[in-house]
Amino acid sequence: MAPPPGPYSGTSTLALVARASAFTFGVVYGSVKLKYLKGKAKAQKKAEAKAHH
Repeated sequence: MAPPPGPYSGTSTLALVARASAFTFGVVYGSVKLKYLKGKAKAQKKAEAKAHH
């Protein structure tokens, strides 16, 4: 017998919204982190180049 549908059973609107917002948050967080790391790496390269000249 199937369990009664709860808020996160997978078919309710709340579950879909929760999953969609978690996915969106993951994508946004990932791209922001990537930009930050790329910028940090660029700044470090610049600093190293300055130190060598």
